[in-house]
Amino acid sequence: MIHYKIYNTFSELPETWDVLVKHDVFLQTAYLQALENAAPNNLELFYIGVFKSDVLVGVAVTQRVQLYLQDMFRKTDTSCFKTYMRDVISKILKGNILVIGNLTHTGQHGLFFNRNEISQVAFFKVTQKALHDIKTIIKAKQNKTIRMFVLKDYFENNPIHKEKESLDAAKLHQVIMQPNMLFSVKKDWLTIDHYTAALHKKYRDRYKRARKKLNGVKAVELSLNDVKENSETLHHLYLNVSNNAKFNTFILPENHFYSLKLQLKDNFRIFGYYLEDKLVGFYTLILNNTSLETYFLGYDGEHQYSHQLYLNMLYDMLKFGIENQFKTIVYARTAMEIKSSVGAEAKTMLVYLKHTNTLMNALLKQIFKLMNPSQDWEPRHPFKTE
Repeated sequence: MIHYKIYNTFSELPETWDVLVKHDVFLQTAYLQALENAAPNNLELFYIGVFKSDVLVGVAVTQRVQLYLQDMFRKTDTSCFKTYMRDVISKILKGNILVIGNLTHTGQHGLFFNRNEISQVAFFKVTQKALHDIKTIIKAKQNKTIRMFVLKDYFENNPIHKEKESLDAAKLHQVIMQPNMLFSVKKDWLTIDHYTAALHKKYRDRYKRARKKLNGVKAVELSLNDVKENSETLHHLYLNVSNNAKFNTFILPENHFYSLKLQLKDNFRIFGYYLEDKLVGFYTLILNNTSLETYFLGYDGEHQYSHQLYLNMLYDMLKFGIENQFKTIVYARTAMEIKSSVGAEAKTMLVYLKHTNTLMNALLKQIFKLMNPSQDWEPRHPFKTE
């Protein structure tokens, strides 16, 4: 018999949880503990365990997100019409949203089930029931009303898209989001020199120029104690980048990177960029089996352009991925053109949405088209043709 349980914290999860999700660090208890201990203040975690008799056969990580007007759209120079539209969109989206998936990271890191033990249709149905139970729990305990459900993020080849009948019955809209930028590492690449040798001269010269621009800036891996001692500076550098984003749904707390390093240990790596003794930038990586997941970064405005910090970070992430023999480097969303210029390719991502208000639900697709503009960047082709 198929049934489910809802958990409020990682410490309640069954012992077999990590065994089932060993393929994805973002579903494992160490990461969930780190996130719980250092979550954005507008995010709350719930966990769904799906059982066949007494055996755990599927899991879903759910996040309740409270969206605030001031946190969604950051201050940018826009026309009066765009400002008006943003205000309209913000008012529609304002409130509590229930997300199956991870709002703090790009990719499908929200659910998994054993296809040998439960069908996708059965798993989908039981998780939908659990979602509505969570909605009821939130209303009863916190007097918060869930306004929207989101299933996040799926590549075009994900089997979920085959369940059109179930998705339509649940009145979920499919929406195309900004792509995930993925870099596929060649099997015969062992060093960064193998990468640069494969580039067109134009892009190889660009790589050399960027490296020269570092001009005294040194990248140093930070230990757990280093992260703790530099938490305030790291958070300031992160905010410098985050606050310049046009749209954002959360702000990480100051202890976020320390919490991840504490729990994930060597699966979370953080590298600081020092100019003399001053920390001027950093980037973070999460090691996820064969995928190297780029995570949050930060830099100060004074040194970003003069030392090409961001571009050099992309190259350093790539160097780490090649030298440690990862198959894929997940560069995630944002800054797609520059990521394309180092060799990452855009992979379409889809989400499913449902507003609890019937009228708003009918308008969701149009709303997200306004939020998620069509591709306005030019893909680059840095590699020589074989």
